[in-house]
Amino acid sequence: MNKSIAGYKIFCGKQDYERMLKLLRFFTLKNPPAKVSQFMATAQVKDEGFEACVDKLGDELGRKVQIIAYCIMPTHLHIVAKQLDEGGISAMLQMSLNSYARYFNTRYKRQGPLFTGKFKNVLVESDEQLLHLTRYVHLNPVTASLVDNPARWFYSSYQEYINPEDFNYPLARYKELMNDTLVDYKKFVEDHASYQKELALIKQQIIE
Repeated sequence: MNKSIAGYKIFCGKQDYERMLKLLRFFTLKNPPAKVSQFMATAQVKDEGFEACVDKLGDELGRKVQIIAYCIMPTHLHIVAKQLDEGGISAMLQMSLNSYARYFNTRYKRQGPLFTGKFKNVLVESDEQLLHLTRYVHLNPVTASLVDNPARWFYSSYQEYINPEDFNYPLARYKELMNDTLVDYKKFVEDHASYQKELALIKQQIIE
């Protein structure tokens, strides 16, 4: 997880969220072939689509990180990931966040750092912990009162979990890790939404 400096809103609309998703996809590659802006401008990407081209490269060249779940919020982002190469997660996040900061500062005529220092991380040590962590991540928009149902937040992997047939190029790759536990995943997540929101409110009251 990493967040913006002083709670600054860094994802202001669809274009910003989609840019971050593209960066995360691109920098999972073991050896990105070019700067992301140059890659986006190639004829092949314009013809075949960004997601298709990146996924093809990932299959050919390999990936340093496997993204299992994600959620991008207005002021921060959560990533659940499996490291495939030593230092892969740190490299992916550093390149993604630095690239996004350059994009954001250019677009909004801003200068200076965008994110706080080193990202916060937790080691996942069991299948049960992984399952509960993905639920926590997918419920973040509900907890923050941005939507009343996680399926209505379009910048997380929740839809990829509950409607996988709708995604030709999913960013989250989780089935080999969690397939046995996904039968009732929608119920598992949505039945917990009110409880997680109540906990967040209690936590906020304690802080205040």
